[in-house]
Amino acid sequence: MSQAPTETPQRPTPATAAVLPATTGTLLLDAARRNMRQYGMLIALGLIVVLFEIWTDGVLLKPNNVTNLVLQNSYILVLAIGMMIVIIAGHIDLSVGSLAAFVSAACAVMMVEQDVPWVLALVLALVVGAVAGAWQGFWIAYVGIPSFIVTLAGMLLFRGGTQILLGSRSLGPFPEGFQKISTGYLPEVGPQTNYHNLTLLMGLGLLAFALIQEVRDRRRQQRYGLDVLPRNLFLAKCVAMGAAVLAFTMTLASYRGVPVVLLLLAVLLMGFGYVMRNAIVGRHVYALGGNRAAAKLSGVKDQRVTFLVFVNMGVLAALAGIVYAARLNAGVPQAGTNFELEAIAAAFIGGASMSGGVGTVFGAIIGGLVLGVLNNGMSLVGIGTDYQQVIKGFVLLAAVGFDVYNKRKAGS
Repeated sequence: MSQAPTETPQRPTPATAAVLPATTGTLLLDAARRNMRQYGMLIALGLIVVLFEIWTDGVLLKPNNVTNLVLQNSYILVLAIGMMIVIIAGHIDLSVGSLAAFVSAACAVMMVEQDVPWVLALVLALVVGAVAGAWQGFWIAYVGIPSFIVTLAGMLLFRGGTQILLGSRSLGPFPEGFQKISTGYLPEVGPQTNYHNLTLLMGLGLLAFALIQEVRDRRRQQRYGLDVLPRNLFLAKCVAMGAAVLAFTMTLASYRGVPVVLLLLAVLLMGFGYVMRNAIVGRHVYALGGNRAAAKLSGVKDQRVTFLVFVNMGVLAALAGIVYAARLNAGVPQAGTNFELEAIAAAFIGGASMSGGVGTVFGAIIGGLVLGVLNNGMSLVGIGTDYQQVIKGFVLLAAVGFDVYNKRKAGS
């Protein structure tokens, strides 16, 4: 009885064996290319920090300078969050600097001349911002006038309103509670140590929250069959994130702790990050910016979403004006000058696309920090403001050029 011939398993040839490491390397390279847009500016921020830390002989990352860096750029970061959402929706807002100035002037008039309690003045200022945003959103969403034209008109209108309220004078000072919005710190709690205990606890809580969120996002993406980072890269990302959070926490805790305005920025970052990533209205904003016609056919209420985007921008512009006024402790006619340009630059440096539909709230913060570190570092090393403007212009051009290059690579 004859037996069926058996096949002898073949040993992999050297050429075949070389395929596995090559394939793994290709996967890592592809993952890096896919995520370069998301993490490119984060890497650039790290390199800029290292450069100026060396150039300034360690002054840049001293605790007091890090705190000043946060305080000096807080109002731009607030505006950058709103501007990123506006750009994602496929629009632009040129009026945010003038609106911030108008709101700061209104706060000064209410508190200094009308003796309005600062809490009530704060609420009324946010209402003014919402009404201004609704005014502009109406013309853009329901009348159909391009956002560039409407917000350009708003820039002139609110700047004129600021001059009417203040003329050529400065109004101040403000109540102490109002000043603490921009200059206050969280109180000391617990035993006496060399560090701010509450800041340490908040930093550890933030780190735990961030790592849990990263793991949940990765699992959700895997569940829906989406591309995720390879495991080694994901672990490296988590380690880098943890090191950055801990270093920043220890830096703040060794000085005076967390500034109140930084806590405000953290709330805005987490809140708007969640809305844009998980809420229905956030997905509708991305859909409108990516393809307005397709979004409308899919049932997205484009007029309502656009209107809400500009109402939100108005509120954040008012908040930025409040933070700026609290920092200066006065309402000044020159407030808000070039704020809109800084916010737009931060959004594009942070990954926004001119065509809309692309960008993240976290990216807006990174873009704002890139500009803030550049401003602070160049001032520390004695570079004049004229050269600073030139350098920031090249940085913005490079960021947008990087976006165009990525799109062409993706298209090919």
